[in-house]
Amino acid sequence: MVGRRDIASWLNGPGVASDTPSSYPGERLGRPATGPGSIALPGRRLAGIAVDWLLAWLVARAFLGDLQGWGPLLVLFMEHTLLIGTAGYSVGHRAAGLVVEQVTGGPAGVLRAAARSLLLCLAVPPLIWDRDQRGLHDKLAGTAVVRR
Repeated sequence: MVGRRDIASWLNGPGVASDTPSSYPGERLGRPATGPGSIALPGRRLAGIAVDWLLAWLVARAFLGDLQGWGPLLVLFMEHTLLIGTAGYSVGHRAAGLVVEQVTGGPAGVLRAAARSLLLCLAVPPLIWDRDQRGLHDKLAGTAVVRR
């Protein structure tokens, strides 16, 4: 039978000890406390997603003409998958000075970006954070949003 302890260890992500104390978000991941490469603060991430949502809404309205349907969500999914998968950041991430990387520090890649984008579009995963201030969508995709 799967217990609470098994699920918690699975949610901790690759190479992360669940009981290791840390003095700042990202320390357990080998990230610096401040500056480039440090875990992005929630305010910056929220600003980035707000820019992306506005852009997705505008593009959907201009090209799809559908504000009540799935248009903006589809545009957001495509933007995040293509831009994060190739450049490492979306328009909103770029405006907020952020980049999405693998936990190990490399580029996210298209597959991780697609998985992360799909989970982001479900809206619940970004609202669930861990001690390193990574959303559930980032944990499951093996990525982290860090400062440029």
